[in-house]
Amino acid sequence: MSESLADREALGRSVNQRCRLTGSFTLRSGQQADFYFDKYLFESDPVLLQSVATLAAPLIPPGTELLAGLELGGVPVATALSLLTGLPQLLVRKEAKTYGTAKLAEGPDFSGRRVLVVEDVITTGGQVAMSTDELRRRGALVDTVLCVIDRSGGHHPPLDEAGLTVRSVLDLAFLDAVGA
Repeated sequence: MSESLADREALGRSVNQRCRLTGSFTLRSGQQADFYFDKYLFESDPVLLQSVATLAAPLIPPGTELLAGLELGGVPVATALSLLTGLPQLLVRKEAKTYGTAKLAEGPDFSGRRVLVVEDVITTGGQVAMSTDELRRRGALVDTVLCVIDRSGGHHPPLDEAGLTVRSVLDLAFLDAVGA
């Protein structure tokens, strides 16, 4: 599962070619952008998703017990990582269900366990911070977020305020540098 720069560059070029759209877009954060990463184009492609998981696996901190895929985009990434590493996963909703078991996260009990939050794309990290806060309130031990694409330029105050370390497979500077 070792990462090579050539593999990372190849993934970056593939993501740019297949998933980077140009136009006028409103991001989840409310920011306006002239490009958008349609992450579902790499998440729905088994070859690209496998490449993402292969390059993400070495970024999983030692001692991680569970992978927490955030609804919706983090779920396929966490699933691919789970299959590759053997780590169990949680499927985390944006809000707890209001019916049935009223769970925020489906999967094994996570209270008192070291959980790695998995997300597809981070711009500001606002939703990741809110989801992490909910997991922590329910007993999860979370200090790291793993994302596929960090388009923030390393600037994500909500995650910094939450005391979270961000590890990314690709960041915007790298994607810009490798081009298509």
